[in-house]
Amino acid sequence: MAISKDKKNELVADLTELLSNAKTTVYAKYQGLTVAELQELRKLAREAGVKIKVVKNRLVRVAMGQIAVYKDTDTTGLTGQLLYAISSDDEVAPAKILANFAKTHEALSLVGGFSDLGAALSEDEVKALAAMPSKNELIAQVVAQLLSPVTDTVSGLSGGISGIISGLEAHAA
Repeated sequence: MAISKDKKNELVADLTELLSNAKTTVYAKYQGLTVAELQELRKLAREAGVKIKVVKNRLVRVAMGQIAVYKDTDTTGLTGQLLYAISSDDEVAPAKILANFAKTHEALSLVGGFSDLGAALSEDEVKALAAMPSKNELIAQVVAQLLSPVTDTVSGLSGGISGIISGLEAHAA
């Protein structure tokens, strides 16, 4: 079914807005996924703040051409039936969502992506990105590292105090 010119212009405008605000865009082949599986993927992505778009690659190229950062980006990898995962909040979330979904659904395979600086990302780079901890996990790790000296000091002091109390109780008896 052909899409009207107005609808195409609307899609390009939406894509231009999404891509211009995106921290990371990851694309994957989805041929062979059922409608139910695609709905499941969209639900998981929505919960993580990621938008899933299934549009013609040509429209993505047109939208990228309207954004200064993406004008010179290599788009040769945009071939075949692709879906795009886009996040304006988290650099890692699109790659994580698609990589985790691909583990249980063989029909989905990562192809590549784009950074917010306009750099094209290879499949291996996207997989490496998916293996990284999320922003919240990194924050939790930093907080744990910062609190570890405090925790060690409190543990040491409480151990010393309980030792003194035990010694006093033994001496009093």
